[in-house]
Amino acid sequence: MQSVALIDYGSGNLRSAEKALIRAADGQASIVVTHDPDLVAQADRIVLPGVGAFAACMQALEARDGIIEALTSAVQGRGVPFLGICVGMQLLATRGLEFGATPGLGWIDGEVRKVEPATPQAKIPHMGWNTLSDLAGPDMITAIGNAPMYFTHSFALFADRPADVAALVDHGGRFPAAVARGNVAGVQFHPEKSQSAGLALLARFLEWRP
Repeated sequence: MQSVALIDYGSGNLRSAEKALIRAADGQASIVVTHDPDLVAQADRIVLPGVGAFAACMQALEARDGIIEALTSAVQGRGVPFLGICVGMQLLATRGLEFGATPGLGWIDGEVRKVEPATPQAKIPHMGWNTLSDLAGPDMITAIGNAPMYFTHSFALFADRPADVAALVDHGGRFPAAVARGNVAGVQFHPEKSQSAGLALLARFLEWRP
């Protein structure tokens, strides 16, 4: 049975993500909530959740001894499939600009900055259900189709390379809702809060062979 490391670094929404992954796995994978570098380095798949400010989440991740090294070894070294959720996606960026410039993991070239809608009707924080557009690979993203996904955020990852953008969302202007490069993927929305479509995405992630 494959192991899925759900990274615990003190960020919110961990339990909801765990429950959703367990449902999506349907007994076919072991979901392990952990910040143990050895378990992370040996995992078959890794999920990085996140709720809150970029700088605080990055600092919390760095405070877990050996965890970034373990993530890098598994994801960049062994090619383990990786999914970042919400701020977990944002941490993939080169840097974040929330409360000053903070370096990110640097796995997706780009920066995290505040969403600035062109229309006053589009409120920030962006909270609620939105459909995606311009869906690209991997298939766990393209399979979403026109199903609405649940968002709650004020910042987004603006990727430097168009090829890294796996989906867009329009909230007073279009910005990335998902990114992907090789075995690394991230979604700005919350699949664990997106009902059946979100569970379907997580199930496909557990079967993803990048």
